[in-house]
Amino acid sequence: MNLRKSIGKFMIWRVRNVPDNYFVIVLSVIIGLGAGLSSYLLKSFVFYIKDELTGFFSISSQNIWYILYPGIGIAIAVLLVKYVIKDTSEHGIPRILYVISRLDGKMKTHKYFSSLLGSSFTAAFGGSIGLESPIIAAGASIGSRLGQTLRLNYKNTTLLIGCGAAGAMASIFTTPIAAVIFSLEVLMLDLTTLSIIPLLIASVTGAITTKLLLAENILIHFSVTQPFEVGDAHYFILLGILCGLVSLYFNWMHDYIKMKFHKIDNWMKKLALGGLALGILIFLLPPLYGEGYDAIKLIMMGNSDQLLNNTALYAYKDISWVFILFLILLIVTKIVATTLTTEAGGIGGIFAPAAVMGGLTGFTLSRSFNSLGYIDPLHEGNFTLVGMAGVLGGVLHAPLTAIFLIAEMTNGYELIVPLMLTTAISFITIKTFSPHSIFTRQLAERGDLITHDKDKTVLTLLSVKRVIDNDLLKITPESKLGDLTKLIEKSNRNIFPVVDDDGTYHGLVDMDDIRKDMFHPEKYDEPISTYILIAKATVSLKESMESVMEKFRKTGYYNIPVVEDGKYIGFVSRANIFNAYRKMLKDVSME
Repeated sequence: MNLRKSIGKFMIWRVRNVPDNYFVIVLSVIIGLGAGLSSYLLKSFVFYIKDELTGFFSISSQNIWYILYPGIGIAIAVLLVKYVIKDTSEHGIPRILYVISRLDGKMKTHKYFSSLLGSSFTAAFGGSIGLESPIIAAGASIGSRLGQTLRLNYKNTTLLIGCGAAGAMASIFTTPIAAVIFSLEVLMLDLTTLSIIPLLIASVTGAITTKLLLAENILIHFSVTQPFEVGDAHYFILLGILCGLVSLYFNWMHDYIKMKFHKIDNWMKKLALGGLALGILIFLLPPLYGEGYDAIKLIMMGNSDQLLNNTALYAYKDISWVFILFLILLIVTKIVATTLTTEAGGIGGIFAPAAVMGGLTGFTLSRSFNSLGYIDPLHEGNFTLVGMAGVLGGVLHAPLTAIFLIAEMTNGYELIVPLMLTTAISFITIKTFSPHSIFTRQLAERGDLITHDKDKTVLTLLSVKRVIDNDLLKITPESKLGDLTKLIEKSNRNIFPVVDDDGTYHGLVDMDDIRKDMFHPEKYDEPISTYILIAKATVSLKESMESVMEKFRKTGYYNIPVVEDGKYIGFVSRANIFNAYRKMLKDVSME
């Protein structure tokens, strides 16, 4: 109680003395720090647990523990989230988009704990997922909670969610520019002066926090050792097309496996089937263990032959065609392993799997050409990095995020030209076949995606209750025309709902329809039922404003009755909706 009073007093003081714009900037620092600390805790836990679980494995032989570990980790995550945290909603970036679209930016506090704890056990025990989405969800949860606690409006709460997402992503890769672009490109926040500053501050704070706390070997950084050569441009064009096709396969396989698992109605069956299938895959292809960035690090350090460690093919690592076939298998099965992990109950995202698949695609293409020996050797490290951006940009439908992410991860812009070329071609390729990203497709199909459409955002946030007119004078079905003429003297409206004593709606009378008779007293005994008009459409209280506007368009009406379970509630008018729309548009816009 004392805490609530203190918060109330602080809020009163803040409203009087600190403008919203400056207050959000202060909060962005807090959010960036919280996101950075969350990233540090999660990444450290996963790194050290994984090292304990796999550090004693022999590199020259397969290890049976690979079959068991993933299922154990997923089981811990499922039990923890289901019975301890009791979080039953979906996780990751789609959930953030849904919260912004449908829940006024209000995320539950337990989303922070379920995302971090669930993903930590999932990834540490080998679940083939990315940690980016859980960390981003945790950061967004911090921003949402602050906005709710301090009773900020929708506009500022949404901005704080974006700050949490940007701070989290910057803390993962120490790439603040890419993190800001991610919030603008994926979450579709407004690009304005008032929004860009808090996003930048949260990103920088998150990046600095993890840079100071995380060990260097845990951070994800790569170095470009050879600049881009113009003569390789056509190979990067080819890589762009290939990355677009890989992105398309990524989305298709993800949806296919998800659909198959949705037919299983028992969570324990999903856990058993997914955990076992995942364990067998990792046993056969150990680089599928965890996020997969270790594979990219081996490639960038020139130790790509170590990808065959702990496999049955270890003795054949020097045979080029065996190695290339192994790489193709990794590309094909990475998304399979990822979707098995999440559908079995594990918590994690598809960000890292998409990037790793892209890196392996670029490396496989360059290694294949180099193995032929008919051309000047391609720089395999450059193709690996550019491939990461190509598939990531295609899967996320966020080419700018992918480009700047890799550019910042390599501490320079030596590869900016091939990054732009390959990622643009990849994006165009997948956009031809799939208009929505893997994050937004299901939300769009359900009509829950409004963050990418400002008009739809405003309409969705409006409710029918907010625009109902209740000042229309009612008349009963048993009334006469004379009774209606008396009402007309008192009314400033041209329509009159016909409603009986228990509130049942029978229709309406339009004054234009009775004008010819209302000045003839001899017709005052005419029953009102003679003039009742049955409207072509009615509206319910739970109906979306988008649906209401569609009814206005189809009927041409300026007023439509609101009827719930046959009972009259009121009317909605175009004028009222337009006025409410303008006010809401001002509330949700960043400037």
